[in-house]
Amino acid sequence: MTFPTQLINGYRAFLYARLRLEQGRYRELSERGQSPEVMVIGCADSRVSPEVIFDAGPGELFVARNVASLVPPYTPDGATRAVSAALEFAVQALRVKHIVVLGHAQCGGIRAYAEQSKPLSPGDFIGRWMELLAPGAEKLGGPEKFASFADYVVALELQSVSTTIDNLMTFPCVKVLVERGKLQLHGAYFGVATGQLSVRNETTGKFEPVAAEDHARLFATPRF
Repeated sequence: MTFPTQLINGYRAFLYARLRLEQGRYRELSERGQSPEVMVIGCADSRVSPEVIFDAGPGELFVARNVASLVPPYTPDGATRAVSAALEFAVQALRVKHIVVLGHAQCGGIRAYAEQSKPLSPGDFIGRWMELLAPGAEKLGGPEKFASFADYVVALELQSVSTTIDNLMTFPCVKVLVERGKLQLHGAYFGVATGQLSVRNETTGKFEPVAAEDHARLFATPRF
């Protein structure tokens, strides 16, 4: 069994560039531990790395990634729940001040849900996981209410971020801290093709591009 060559080459580049420049930072983090102020709940999609999108250094982001950036509602039933465990650690132990739910364009999990794709295995792990989208999908009303199926998928991608924020508020530790003003929840959406980042307006629920003028100067492309 051979370890992937691209990873060895990448590590070698890391040694000579980033580690050499930030070795002091890594040593400091190893001694005093991590204390990020931001947790990002992102998708496992290889094109949407929060550390890359936000140009984050070591120790700056606490990241949990899964298919479609979802969080299940609070369910204290004794089952093993990876996302809930990561959330609990970020909120209760690290005391993060912000949680960002980062959705993105061309999400395979959401498209599979929209197309009602056949299971990839007898366990249908993706299908069962994506059922978390059902409440948001019901609010949208189905693809027949959109000009095209592609428009429906984008709407579902955006709605999934809002649904996940709603699910976060079912966790008592999150709800209490949000109500006390010690924790803020944010929704964001990344356009893979364009690189445009949009942030959810808490009042209107709409997604608005950030650094739009900077983006426009660099790329003359559609928003999503």
